Amino acid sequence: MLFSSIKNGCVCFFPQTCGAHPESSFHFFYCIMSTLSEESDISLHSGQSAFKRLAGISLAALGVVFGDIGTSPLYAVRECFHGEYGIPVTEINVLGVLSLLVWAILMIVSLKYLTFIMKADNDGEGGILALTALIVTQSRKKGYERWFLVAIGLFGAALLYGDGMITPAISVLSAVEGVQIIAPAFKDLVIPVTIVVLAALFLFQHHGTAKVGALFGPIIFVWFAVIGILGFVEIIQYPQILKAILPWYGISFLLSNHLQGFMVLGAVFLSVTGAEALYADMGHFGRTPIRLTWVVLVLPALLLNYFGQGAFLLSHPMESHNPFYGLVPSWAMIPMVLLATSATIIASQALITGVYSLTQQAIQLGYLPRLTITHTSDRHIGQIYVPAANWSLMIATIGLVAGFGSSSKLAAAYGVAVTATMLISTILFYYVARDLWKWNRTGLDFMITLFAIIDLSFFAASMTKLFHGAWFPLVIGLAVFILMYTWKQGRNLLLQQLKDRTLTVEEFMQSLALQQPQRVVGQAVYLTANPDVVPVSMLHNLRHNKVLHSEVAFFNFSTERVPRVPDDQKIVVTRLGNGFFKVVARYGFLEYPNIQQVLALANAQGLHFRAEAISFFLSREKIVAGLKSKMSLWRKKLFALMARNALSPTAYYDLPSGQVIEIGVQVQI
Repeated sequence: MLFSSIKNGCVCFFPQTCGAHPESSFHFFYCIMSTLSEESDISLHSGQSAFKRLAGISLAALGVVFGDIGTSPLYAVRECFHGEYGIPVTEINVLGVLSLLVWAILMIVSLKYLTFIMKADNDGEGGILALTALIVTQSRKKGYERWFLVAIGLFGAALLYGDGMITPAISVLSAVEGVQIIAPAFKDLVIPVTIVVLAALFLFQHHGTAKVGALFGPIIFVWFAVIGILGFVEIIQYPQILKAILPWYGISFLLSNHLQGFMVLGAVFLSVTGAEALYADMGHFGRTPIRLTWVVLVLPALLLNYFGQGAFLLSHPMESHNPFYGLVPSWAMIPMVLLATSATIIASQALITGVYSLTQQAIQLGYLPRLTITHTSDRHIGQIYVPAANWSLMIATIGLVAGFGSSSKLAAAYGVAVTATMLISTILFYYVARDLWKWNRTGLDFMITLFAIIDLSFFAASMTKLFHGAWFPLVIGLAVFILMYTWKQGRNLLLQQLKDRTLTVEEFMQSLALQQPQRVVGQAVYLTANPDVVPVSMLHNLRHNKVLHSEVAFFNFSTERVPRVPDDQKIVVTRLGNGFFKVVARYGFLEYPNIQQVLALANAQGLHFRAEAISFFLSREKIVAGLKSKMSLWRKKLFALMARNALSPTAYYDLPSGQVIEIGVQVQI
């Protein structure tokens, strides 16, 4: 068989190893289910306690992971028939669109992400930055190819910021628009109510989600149960809608409608916009709970609701402006609007938290300057608050609601960033499977080509909406990418300049042996970006004050391209002699450096520094654009501006402010 040599590949391409007959109509679903037990994070056969634990984690994953894709029924079908490029509501068109929706969900979510992409974990963590770090760390690529992979991975991450601005806006607005169905007289209140809900959501962020997090899972569970039941009731009345499961209807739709049918793909894609979150949140919940929740609850509920909306349109072709609420009985409209609003707030919350995590990863990997990061829970490491990201998202999201005015217009701006990110994930996964896992090239090339065709089709369809608002997430993504790349390149230039004007640790120790300066009793810590060179702050202090402390330690914080570093591997203490030590602290890109923890671990290795007695010396660079380099003048000035507004090392490493001494130095780049 074509895929028979792919290691750990999708078992639906292995009829010789699959329990279901390869020609059975249930074969595909059997194979997806079989992945639940593969590489499981939790044993499914270890007794009642393990089952309860799995159920609890699955419920938590339901609230955090599936909110975005779970609220897509609010607008996905509507945009196919009532959006910018809506098509007439005829039986053949309804069946065609539903067929495309169903197979988009199965191919992109079930097959691509849950079966394949989620195999590419970086020490258990997922997401496009983790995938990029996995390639850079474990592959031997150098030069242009390495730069290309890092660049597209970074751009894919940057695009998620644009998605993070649009998702809360379109989700909450589409839910609140149900108000005008209940009472058309309140149509003018939709925008103000949406803005109030969004403002409250962002203003609450600094309190953290720990207190309300326990409610997320049950609410989303009720949401999926309700939308599944609503769809099922409508399907019973028009069971012929189930013919749309056949892929021929989707292919026929595209062939019959030509360009307009192709443009509708941009609206069809709205049904899978939350797929990237499944991979990004893998580190929080593991593969098994996410896969199990998808197969057992989320996928059936989504398919039932989409088929139900299709059945409703067959009997009510004039109601294409809001087929989702058309499924809801009049007596249940008010509670349904409230439930939908709650679900969209939860979906927005999950994505906002994802932007926080992405920002933290970018800071740790050296792609963004230090920013204030607050941990809002002492039990859940992933619950953080980034004020700069929060206020930026709030301003942009409210601005989008006020500027576009309706969820239909916002839908025109939605999808481009996500399709581009999915395409980039496919490319990066190809390199992981080829270079790290050594999968069979023939089967891998076929599989990646299939995924790439799907991704490119949706991306091209979304790009047709470029001048209808799709430019916005691209501009945001490009701006964030420029900021990230400028900071990384600027830091490299800065470190090179500092290295050129200082000494290596070995040279410095040799000079001390020849001429010993005055030593005073005390302990001093100098933070350095390069553990092999003496920090400029020390040389300036020695040159001007002519003294050194009796005990001196050079502290270097390095971020590894793995999510977390075990405590027993975090610290390396090197005795340099003559009262000097070198301490290298290694942290993962999901960890937050802390000086107290470093001191405790270093003291266990023989450092013996007392936190209350240490004088911390820091360099504060004043950056001046002047030298000729590959970095343009405007980007040098941008880097200098970012450096001036970065969080100080004192706050970032939680140093005691009364014990910090900053020494300024002017550097040209």
